[in-house]
Amino acid sequence: MILRRLSQSLKEQNWTAIWIEFILLVSGVFLGMQVSNWNAEREINKKAAIFTERLKADLRNEAFFYQYMIEYNQDVLASAEKAVNALTGKVPSSDEQLLISAYRATQYKNPQRFRTSYDEMISTGNIGLIKDQKLRLTAMRIYNVSTMDKFAQEGVQSRYREAFRMSVDNDVQRALAKQCGDRFVQRGDYQAILDVIDYPCTLDLSQREIDEAVKSMRSNPLLVSFLRVRIADIGTRLFDMNVNNADIVEGLKAVTEEKP
Repeated sequence: MILRRLSQSLKEQNWTAIWIEFILLVSGVFLGMQVSNWNAEREINKKAAIFTERLKADLRNEAFFYQYMIEYNQDVLASAEKAVNALTGKVPSSDEQLLISAYRATQYKNPQRFRTSYDEMISTGNIGLIKDQKLRLTAMRIYNVSTMDKFAQEGVQSRYREAFRMSVDNDVQRALAKQCGDRFVQRGDYQAILDVIDYPCTLDLSQREIDEAVKSMRSNPLLVSFLRVRIADIGTRLFDMNVNNADIVEGLKAVTEEKP
């Protein structure tokens, strides 16, 4: 319509009308572009808000399991130190308590990860939608650090774990797992992770079965050496998680303290 009137005005050399029609035409194009840009920006902001909330939800879960790994492995380390002290005669211990501590020193926890949102943003090039720089850096650090995976890897590949499992009768191991093994923890229950493996327990085994298991352990000349390596490995990973990864701890704490 505007173009038709503009064409007619040109034929009639009606310069006033030409300028009016021209201004209307340019204004219409400009407003159309502005509306288009506004709609595009609104969609980007909407997507950014969705990704940000999804990422925060994932990081809250990451924060829980990060702390879970710390608490769990501190308990495993405490059991390992009790076992090595008992095996070397530094601290008196009953055979039952030695067996329990030695078993718990073999335990490890596979980290549960929540990285779907982060991986999606990385693969689609949308990580820049996270405008909060601290949040973005926390995500990039937690999802690219290998400490938690190394915890599990070193646990399952531990030569001490292998030596213990080879030395102790399978029925005794099943009793240890049933009566003194890991407790179930509901995701988000920070109180429960404090004693998931560090709690009083007794074995429903005869004294003869306990004595034979401990005797078999003590007969392995490398058990104490393997246990000392296990203690050193756990100590190193705990130092990484608490000290070397202090920025991750701080970032995760900020996310958990923020109201969802």
